Amino acid sequence: MKRIAIAGCAHIHTPNFVKILKAREDVTVAGVWDHDARRARENAELLNVKLYNSDAEIWDDPSIDAVVICAETNRHRELVLRAAKTGKHLFVEKPLGFAGRDALEMAAAIEKAGVLFQTGYFMRGTPVHLFLKQQIEAGVFGVITRIRHANCHCGSLGGWFDTQWRWMANPAIAGCGAFGDLGTHSLDILMWFLGVPERVAADIRTVTGRYGTDCDESGEGLLHFPGGTIGTLAGGWVDLANPVTCEISGTEGHAVVVNGQLYFKSNHVTGADGKEPWTALPSEWPHAFVLFLDALAGKKVRLVSAREAALRSVVMETLYRAAKHTRWETVAF
Repeated sequence: MKRIAIAGCAHIHTPNFVKILKAREDVTVAGVWDHDARRARENAELLNVKLYNSDAEIWDDPSIDAVVICAETNRHRELVLRAAKTGKHLFVEKPLGFAGRDALEMAAAIEKAGVLFQTGYFMRGTPVHLFLKQQIEAGVFGVITRIRHANCHCGSLGGWFDTQWRWMANPAIAGCGAFGDLGTHSLDILMWFLGVPERVAADIRTVTGRYGTDCDESGEGLLHFPGGTIGTLAGGWVDLANPVTCEISGTEGHAVVVNGQLYFKSNHVTGADGKEPWTALPSEWPHAFVLFLDALAGKKVRLVSAREAALRSVVMETLYRAAKHTRWETVAF
């Protein structure tokens, strides 16, 4: 049975991870640490485990196999490097890095340590995304001319980050605002489908000002992929609805996801006329965090590599830089 420690409980997904851990019988939570003593105590009590007074207690304990890092993004580098140095497997909430440079440094340390790594890009496991990945690899779209992905909600309008999760709307701590927070999921899907874009442009802005003028609440990115495909991605906290989440257009096929339903047309697939929802889809993967726990337990599952996670931080930072300078920026890493 693997022993896990939690280093940081700041992220909005922490409560769900705590529920998942409480339900698992093949892992043991050794203890909880957070620089915020109240937050650490509350989660330690929920799990009925030890409360660490210092994160050093985690790194100095050889019986701890893995660490779950849900700390603020600007704390990731220090915690991840310590975990990698002591050979502990890692789940790190997204994004991996505050920016591209620290993300690449962390990825290099994780790869050198040879430990398991996973981050919170759970959208890969949806049946629609799994299906579209398969079809892209099979070439049923022909030459893909354009691709789009959107991930938006009404968090700013609803005040989701007003109190407990306020740091997530502070770019000095989170490294970004809404576009980076939600757009990174869309970016992961686009890069999972097509690889690393060569250059990008973006328009990112504050809308309501609820979290100050430094916190963006909506954005649109433009990505030029090798081979000429143009991608667009949207991310924001000021959307009352987000019905069209994905679209792929090619010379021999088309797909669009509307309100969760996939409409698929291809010259190469029998019955794919795009008129009715396409329901012949793969089975859904477990959540990214569950996949990490399964991997710890010895199961063969597909995880997001540390380098993949780092490259998402590199591209997202480039998108913000492109928006700041209102020009195309080359993706360099």
